[in-house]
Amino acid sequence: MNASWAGGLARHRIGRLCAAMAGIALAVALIAALGSFLTASKATMTQRAIRSVAVDWQVEVQPRADPSAVLSLVRKAPGTRAAVPVGFAHSSAFTATSKGSSQTTGPGMVLGLPDGYRRLFPGEIRPLTGRPDGVLLAQQTASNLHASPGDTIGIRLPGSAVRLVRVDGVVELPQADSLFQKVGAPSQSQPSAPPDNVVLLPADTFASLAGHASGAAVTTQIHTAREARLPADPAAAFTAVTRASHNLEVRASGGALVGNNLGAVLDSARQDALYAQILFLFLGVPGALLAAALTAAVASAGGERRRQEQGLLRLRGLRPRRIAFLAGLEAMLVGVAGSLAGLGIAALTGRIAFGSASFGTAAGAWIAWYALAFALGVAVAAGAVLVPALRDLRRVTVADTRRTDARAPRGAWWMRCGLDFLLLIGSWLVFRASSGNQYALVLAPEGVPSISVSYWAFLGPALLWAGAALLLWRLTLLALTHGRRVLARLSRPLASNMAGTTAAVLARRRRALARSVVLLALAVSFAVSTATFNSTYQQQAEVDARLTNGADVTVTEPPGAGTPPAAAASLKVSGVRHVEPLQHRFAYVGSDLQDLYGVRPDTIASATSLQDAYFAGGTARDLLHRLAQRPDALLVSAETVSDFQLSPGDTVKLRIQDSRTKALRTVPFHYAGIVKEFPTAPKDSFFVANASYIAKATGSDAVGAFLVDTGGSHQKDVAATLRHRIGTGATVTDLTQTRGTVGTSLTSVDLAGLTRIELAFAVLLAAGAGGLVLGLGLAERRRTFAIATVLGATRRQLRGMVLTEAILLTAGGLAGGALIGWVLSEMLVKVLTGVFDPPPAALAVPNTYLTLTASTAVAAVLAAALNGIRRAARPAVEELRDL
Repeated sequence: MNASWAGGLARHRIGRLCAAMAGIALAVALIAALGSFLTASKATMTQRAIRSVAVDWQVEVQPRADPSAVLSLVRKAPGTRAAVPVGFAHSSAFTATSKGSSQTTGPGMVLGLPDGYRRLFPGEIRPLTGRPDGVLLAQQTASNLHASPGDTIGIRLPGSAVRLVRVDGVVELPQADSLFQKVGAPSQSQPSAPPDNVVLLPADTFASLAGHASGAAVTTQIHTAREARLPADPAAAFTAVTRASHNLEVRASGGALVGNNLGAVLDSARQDALYAQILFLFLGVPGALLAAALTAAVASAGGERRRQEQGLLRLRGLRPRRIAFLAGLEAMLVGVAGSLAGLGIAALTGRIAFGSASFGTAAGAWIAWYALAFALGVAVAAGAVLVPALRDLRRVTVADTRRTDARAPRGAWWMRCGLDFLLLIGSWLVFRASSGNQYALVLAPEGVPSISVSYWAFLGPALLWAGAALLLWRLTLLALTHGRRVLARLSRPLASNMAGTTAAVLARRRRALARSVVLLALAVSFAVSTATFNSTYQQQAEVDARLTNGADVTVTEPPGAGTPPAAAASLKVSGVRHVEPLQHRFAYVGSDLQDLYGVRPDTIASATSLQDAYFAGGTARDLLHRLAQRPDALLVSAETVSDFQLSPGDTVKLRIQDSRTKALRTVPFHYAGIVKEFPTAPKDSFFVANASYIAKATGSDAVGAFLVDTGGSHQKDVAATLRHRIGTGATVTDLTQTRGTVGTSLTSVDLAGLTRIELAFAVLLAAGAGGLVLGLGLAERRRTFAIATVLGATRRQLRGMVLTEAILLTAGGLAGGALIGWVLSEMLVKVLTGVFDPPPAALAVPNTYLTLTASTAVAAVLAAALNGIRRAARPAVEELRDL
């Protein structure tokens, strides 16, 4: 009998089965794809973090410890690939004589590098000009000394005479911040910037020089490269590396401190991993839940027919246990087939979007996610098909299954207790608390070697999603129950004199129609919120990169260069539209030293983007206008305004170095507004003022950087041309280079791939929620259409009935979904404020994609309606005989 039952389902209920399988396939595919993507993203973060480190460990030999013994200990440590000693010495000054003039720098650092250092640590040193080995000058040092390969410079260490050496090359130190770190010190005690003056010497030259210097001025570090296989998860990799470094320190018995550069980048990567997990929860789980709800709606669309079949089996003497087994057989058929189809869709998605069905993950990881998704698909099928059947066996009598005119049930319990309003109020309260001051989504508890996500913040959007869906359900039911007269009037152009009957049918089917409207609205809101978040992130990632770099291309002059604004003319190479000079000085306000930027208010916006979110107390245009109108106007950071209790118009006296006397000079300014972010400016406090006023007050119009506008294209080519023209005299950076090195935590996640997955499924869910449920509902009402035809309804009137329902579903679903999606997007971006730096001034709305989603949903509903019209046109006698 089991085979006959399954065969009968396949022959006569194939449409209903395929529809349920489609819903399960979407849920399974989304979970499998997003889960595999999440695992692959974490592994990618770990690999990127490892590759970004030039020196994994900098083991500093402590005073009175034997460097040779520490070197031997490091080389014997598990996972060590290579370890070499590097000498560090503090220099009191460097000197040089070039073209008849002498230059002397301030204090600096001298490093002694062993042979083969660049081969072992290729990311630490990048040659610019001359030989890549021998005596090397850092780029800034070469500029300060006006020295080039072949010149002779003097090195003075404390307690020793000047030692002359011949320069072999000029290099850049990309990892200078970590190279000159204070090993063992907390982050707040680290130097604010690496030294400007650095000379690299061969190990033997360094040894002879350091032998005559004061012992306190010379230290030894063991630079270590590791090859230990680390876990793919950044958090697990961080734990492994941290434990290894602690083990080395313990075995060194106080003779060494480990500067764990690898652990530092993995510590940041594990925060990136948590943000990827947040994306999975915020953007993936709602889609999977929606697909499961779609499956339940599809299954319930045939609920009446299934109850009638169950009653017939009971009348023929089949025992309830046997009926339950047959229902389970249907659930298993739907669950297994739908889950297998979903896994196939996930594999195809991975192959198309990422070139691999496993999304680039290890075998064990993607198999685990596929198995979990398969199990969830079977569970959804059981919940949608088997559970209702078991409930009917216990609660519904055979007589009830034959009754087609049963009274409408009482209102749902959640409507009577106002659950939708309670959920919305709770969402607002949670949102207010989670978006308050000092709120952080990712937590790093002090003293705890792990970080975690404040998951309670997810409660706000979750409650909003559920509450808005229930509220839309309530409003739809109220409109269909009490709006018959309005419905009849609206349907009259389509249904003519059957308008009243159409309104009555819609009112009678109000629960099924309300469910369809809510499903379509949730699918549309999922598409709106997902697409808006992704577009907003991409917008802010670009803003963050541009804010850091300053413009498409930025030419940064070395300190003390004295380059005038007129030098901008030499930077107008092919592809450049505008070059804007930007002053960079330092000023004391009280005892606090801050960056001071001098701008030309009328033209600064021509080279870079200035958003209103960068300022407070006015728009970007307003505050720039204030600078232009009043020469001594000053924009101040919010922290400084609070610390010094400033009010608009107050006089702010800054002490700035006079270029002629080199002494600090007090210059009065007037507080005109608050600046929170500014191109090339640091994250902390700084000032923005008129370049002309600063030049007049200090006697110098020297430029700190030139912001080069290329129109958003050819940044790499323009930067390469400028580097060739300028040489080593200035630093040239372009936007494409900055994008890969700075940004928020989510820049480690391939958001483009995630977007392709989520948005494709969002379109499918919208189409399924719009067309699939309507189509099945119309198919289940063939008897109603046949009876209406027998009673004299024309084909035009039947078409009007179907189209009226389709229009009502489309209008309610799209309008409700747009509203829910907009509110959810606002809340989502606000809750994830920590992801965006700076926070967006406005949401980025992807109009093209949303138009595509709406068009797809409308097309699916229209296709279902046309198919229903075609079925309704069949001869009534034939239709009734089949039923």
